[in-house]
Amino acid sequence: MLTAIRSQILRPALALCALALVAAASVPDAVAQTFPVKPVRSVAPYSPGSGPDAVMRILSERLSRNWGQQLVIDNKPGANGFIAIGDAKRAAPDGYTLLQVDNTHMALQPHVFKQLPYDPIKDFEPVAPVYFTNFFVVVAANSPWKDVGDLIKAAKAAPGDITYGSWGIGSVAHVGAASLEAATGTKMMHVPYKDMGSVYTSVATGDIKWAFGTAATAGPMFQAKKVKFLALAAPQRLAGFTDIPTMGEAGGPAGFEVKTWVGLFAPAGTPKAAIEKINADVGKVLATSEVKERLATFGFEPYIGPPAELTKAIERDSRTFGEVVKRAKIALD
Repeated sequence: MLTAIRSQILRPALALCALALVAAASVPDAVAQTFPVKPVRSVAPYSPGSGPDAVMRILSERLSRNWGQQLVIDNKPGANGFIAIGDAKRAAPDGYTLLQVDNTHMALQPHVFKQLPYDPIKDFEPVAPVYFTNFFVVVAANSPWKDVGDLIKAAKAAPGDITYGSWGIGSVAHVGAASLEAATGTKMMHVPYKDMGSVYTSVATGDIKWAFGTAATAGPMFQAKKVKFLALAAPQRLAGFTDIPTMGEAGGPAGFEVKTWVGLFAPAGTPKAAIEKINADVGKVLATSEVKERLATFGFEPYIGPPAELTKAIERDSRTFGEVVKRAKIALD
């Protein structure tokens, strides 16, 4: 008798629990199917017209069409990216605010600043990788150096005399050159500039001997035949620049790489379902031949992967940057 009564009491309760579990499981699916239901904002520390901005606008055009909601680009350059990053950090973690940044912000700056107004891991959720680009060794068109081997020989013959430029202390170009010094046992002189354009103008005129530059940043000077590329700091040659050897092929250290990647992040606590939806949709857009061709005009390569890929990239780059920064004693505060 008691068993029957218990069964009658428990059966409805168990049914309610089962319904609750089904309902809870269906919430992420519902979010994925309906997201977004209003415009999404992407905050970025880049100026309008820059390479990362151009790529984001390519994505925005296609994602806005696919979503039926606008992906709005909100440019907030300046202050080492702190303005844009702080804005995104303070935003509601609902999937409707994204942050577009690169490995400088997420893996390098934690090593060159003693105090940062953000924590790349604790304050943000990785959403989607977007693209990456490797750096060329850029010299003047009339430079006597024919390959990286010549650059290294010159640096060893005159320690501290060979100059290289970058767009600032602690930039990827600066840290990349410091890494090359360590890999080749050389010592060169860093000349920091306030902007990228001045770096390659100075290389072309011979004011500095060389610099790291991408197809997007140094490409126009290369096309104008004012500079030449000795090598690409990458494991393999770049499409569109297949006549430019890799660092190892040009007499430099084998396997040496300098690159930057750009990805999308969201405020910590953003629903996983929204992140997965954005990641999948971004990946689909990046995989189209049309977008691949558009990115190739900048020398960019699509970077497609799950959110966890960004976490791995941050960890990997942080280790590399940290070692170089410590060895070279690079600091910004």
